Amino acid sequence: MASSVASSVTNQLDKITAPYGSWKSPITADVVSGASKRIGGAVVDGSGRLVWLESRPSESGREVLVKEPEKLGGENIDVTPKEFSVRTTAQEYGGGAFMVSGDTVVFSNFEDQRLYKQSIKPHDSAPRPLTPDYGGPLVSYADGVFDLCFNRYIAVREDRRISSSSPTTTIVSIKLEGKAIEDPEVLVEGSDFYAFPRVDPKGKRIAWIQWHHPNMSWDKSELWVGYFSDSGEINKRVCVAGCEPELVESPTEPKWSSEGELFFVTDRKNGFWNLYKWFEADNEVSPVYSLNAEFSRPFWVFGINSYGFLPGNEGENYIICSYRQHGRSYLGVLGDGQISASLLDISFSDIDNITIGNHCFYVEGASAFHPPSIAKVTLKDKSLKVDEFTIIWSSSPDILTYKSYFSTPKLIEFATEVPGEKAYAYFYPPFNPIYHSSGDEKPPLLLESHGGPTDESRGILNLRVQYWTSRGWAFVNVNYGGSSGYGRPYRERLLRKWGIVDVNDCCSCAKYLVDSGVVDAERLCIAGESAGGYTTLAALAFRDTFKAGASLYGVADLHMLNAEMHKFESHYIGNLVGDERDFYERSPINFVEKFSCPLILFQGLDDKVVPPVQARKIYQALKEKGLHVALIEYEGEQHGFRKAENIKFTLEQQMLFFARMVGHFEVAD
Repeated sequence: MASSVASSVTNQLDKITAPYGSWKSPITADVVSGASKRIGGAVVDGSGRLVWLESRPSESGREVLVKEPEKLGGENIDVTPKEFSVRTTAQEYGGGAFMVSGDTVVFSNFEDQRLYKQSIKPHDSAPRPLTPDYGGPLVSYADGVFDLCFNRYIAVREDRRISSSSPTTTIVSIKLEGKAIEDPEVLVEGSDFYAFPRVDPKGKRIAWIQWHHPNMSWDKSELWVGYFSDSGEINKRVCVAGCEPELVESPTEPKWSSEGELFFVTDRKNGFWNLYKWFEADNEVSPVYSLNAEFSRPFWVFGINSYGFLPGNEGENYIICSYRQHGRSYLGVLGDGQISASLLDISFSDIDNITIGNHCFYVEGASAFHPPSIAKVTLKDKSLKVDEFTIIWSSSPDILTYKSYFSTPKLIEFATEVPGEKAYAYFYPPFNPIYHSSGDEKPPLLLESHGGPTDESRGILNLRVQYWTSRGWAFVNVNYGGSSGYGRPYRERLLRKWGIVDVNDCCSCAKYLVDSGVVDAERLCIAGESAGGYTTLAALAFRDTFKAGASLYGVADLHMLNAEMHKFESHYIGNLVGDERDFYERSPINFVEKFSCPLILFQGLDDKVVPPVQARKIYQALKEKGLHVALIEYEGEQHGFRKAENIKFTLEQQMLFFARMVGHFEVAD
């Protein structure tokens, strides 16, 4: 049951009285930008030690492979030489940029997008290129796996040599040995998109996911299995799931067990992504565990890893899996023959990926009291209980310094404009142990609409949020209709209604908080990144709920975006919006006369997803109208800011802008 936001009351004794928004806080923009490291995947090497990909804002967003120390308490070891950055631009959003087998890593280098092979032993040789130099970053690779039977690396390839707007996507094999660098060999082709190429333990079969325009992978996809010939080519194919015209489903995350059994996740029948198993002899599939919960998430980046197989001590085989239900994650264990999962008690309420180790596993997760982290988990013999839970990496290792300033999120449900429908959000009340406001004042609110728009806001410890709440702002993350985490019907609320459902739900959430008496109706602000930036602009154009907004690389002209959209999302916008009239009527740029409040825009100049012309166009139009509007552009930034100095400046400028325009207070620092 969602908590009531009105029930949160802080102790007012022995505190400094000061207006909301003016409170001093040690959680500065410098602290936030320094805690903005991100994880880009993890895998266990031949020695049983974890290797993960870490983004570093302090190094201009460079992404570095890091190896777990040999002994607990030791220092992590950087694997990637300083002249390299491990990142792929496949499908623009990347992910799945590396894989490890034994003491060897194959990775994608950001600058030239070539694949490189490197030993991860200390003091070993420098990375060696495996793929040709095409004269620039024209060919990208992602989601690769080692095929040891044929001594090769199999990956998804995106080839932009002929067309950058409509590149060719295939599954290819790359030789791991030999002095000559050869063009990769195409194994699978003909579909618009591919993901999750996975080779079985004996090297006889390969599974993969494919899908076609106009679908996104979470709309309708297919799971295939191919059989290798003696020469390593695929000479037979079988469609496992997704090919029945009358059954709409989106299979994802295929994995082979150590016994060669194929498992995967799909959302057939109940509309939730659940675990299934393939029975090869009859080409039939059967649910492993059915639950109204999501065992996977929308495929925006390569490398999603929501479950894995953990061998037991006496021949048992366990599936370690995570799922989302009612706004939080659960970690479960499925044993042989089990029909229900044994839940594991860990400190994370939010889980992204699971990596299986030697007699242990690793969880990428977070909670209201833990920032994004990696934990090592071991189980007690036979009892399926957690024996040890140890944090081995944190995006903000010094975060406990600020613990007394943290605002705890509360999951709220609120009525939408559609009778009988609910939407969800995480509300963070303002909190600072030193300050309180006068009794008759209510705090300003910053409402954030997430990107995607098929994404999900989660109630975890994020210092960027705490930057606002510790200064006296209320903050809310909205999971409007269309968000993931609540099943296919909830996700499909946004089809042909982008700019309507998301805007209405954000306005309904703000109204709910005003009616609950916890925020000031005259100081409601809205912000969002990418698709959330579009929701921000649409809310300011078509509704009068908010008094100011901030759009980070958001969309002002849907028709222009649709015409320039990269291949991955080239049909997505049409599915979300509708016909030509809808494109016009839901584009904020066409209704500048309806804007009436201040707006600040932030844009990366190298953004290929939402080009800079979007921000410049709405900025110029609002400036000519005479509104308070500001535009900040960053050289070298793409879709999402990665450099510490730009993350810091963006946060500070939002705070100052809102304070001056609607806050009626002076920012303390």
